[in-house]
Amino acid sequence: MTAVVQTPTPALRRTYSRWTALVVLCAGTLMTILDGNIVTVAMPAVQSDLGFSGAGLAWVVNAYLIPFGGLLLLVGRLGDLVGRKRMFAAGLAVFTAASVLCGVATSQGALIAARALQGVGGAMTAAVVLGMLVALFPEPREQARAIAVFSAVGAAGGALGTFLGGALTQALNWHWIFLINLPIGIVALLAAIRVLDAEEGEGLGRGADYPGAALVTGALMLTVYVIVGSGDRAVTTTLLLALLALALFTAFTVRQARAARPLLRLRLFGSRVLSGANAVQILMIATMYGFQFLGALYVQRVLGFGELLTGTAFLPAPIVIGVLMLGLSARTIGRFGPYRVLLAGLVLIVAGMALLSRAPAGGSYAADVLPPLLLLSVGFAAAMPALTGLAMSGAREEDAGLASGLFNTTQVVGGSLGLAVLSVLAASRTEGLLAGGAEVISATAEGYQAAFRVGTGIALGALALAAVVLRPRVGAGR
Repeated sequence: MTAVVQTPTPALRRTYSRWTALVVLCAGTLMTILDGNIVTVAMPAVQSDLGFSGAGLAWVVNAYLIPFGGLLLLVGRLGDLVGRKRMFAAGLAVFTAASVLCGVATSQGALIAARALQGVGGAMTAAVVLGMLVALFPEPREQARAIAVFSAVGAAGGALGTFLGGALTQALNWHWIFLINLPIGIVALLAAIRVLDAEEGEGLGRGADYPGAALVTGALMLTVYVIVGSGDRAVTTTLLLALLALALFTAFTVRQARAARPLLRLRLFGSRVLSGANAVQILMIATMYGFQFLGALYVQRVLGFGELLTGTAFLPAPIVIGVLMLGLSARTIGRFGPYRVLLAGLVLIVAGMALLSRAPAGGSYAADVLPPLLLLSVGFAAAMPALTGLAMSGAREEDAGLASGLFNTTQVVGGSLGLAVLSVLAASRTEGLLAGGAEVISATAEGYQAAFRVGTGIALGALALAAVVLRPRVGAGR
């Protein structure tokens, strides 16, 4: 009997093509997200090898965050103008080349400069991804599934970075946390060129507001700089810089209201859902970043874990996040709606942070770290896809790239804010206790407890804001 080979239908080929494109987008995003977290556990090794001071070491992180956060809005709009595929592929190339420069760096200046270039490439890649995803999957049910997959990769990648950072640093050396991006980046770039659909974009002449771009990029970079460096400078200096950033934002807003072809269409902020989702994200990500950074330090400095063991301790997070987002997220959102799923996730995040704020000096991983880690992971797995879907649903098709850049921008601002505020609080509390004669481990643990209590309050703020602002309104617009 002769076997009959069925030719795939055009619809089936289109479906396969779209999900293959999603894999490529996720691979590129995973690389940039991993790199944002992979340095955390390797920081002591970098400091020892290159001779960084305590304040100088922070710039290994800050040099990446400032251009990343500052450029997201600009390159998101440029992606709409020149084509999102071009922007995504160019970002992968820049990020991969910068990763190699980081990996071969032998001086403080070389590493910081290469990290800044990584931030540029990361912004180019991250800013357009959500816009491309929404265009690939316009049907609501499929879009929810695609966002769940994308969010799972992003969230799990952040937690996985902590594990890989410890494993690579201990098994080889810190240089490999950057060099590992070379093969990944090459494969992702070649796949992007081959798989992603080309699009012409609107053309630079239809919205390249260069004065506005300079204002908003300067304002965003200065905002991230103010946040990440707030603990290392005088309060007066911080306030002056913050006022300068506010002045730049004000000038940018005036410019956009009057420009014939604005970089940022101000009507975007008229969407209650989009604006509310971005505000909620700032608070939620501030909580999660603070937990990720300070939780790793608690495990190392209070419980005495080494680099590899610290990374392993956080490994349940990406597993839980990945399983829940891929297996349940889309179906749960489809059944209960994104608003209810978001609130449920935020409740779990609040509970996890409250439980973590009780972690004592004589604590244990099984009793004091793992339970809140699991609560936070489940909560984030529920909240993030729901929040992403709400944010992107509030944007028009022609604004998808810009909305994607805005959503990624608020994510970076939230992460920077949480990292700066909670780490400064923890350090201040610890220093005060040490000055009073407290024992080092006890003072360190109490510093982290104080930070986690504030983190609980921030998470409560996100829950309250989401409950009020994002509540569906029957018969009302977005």
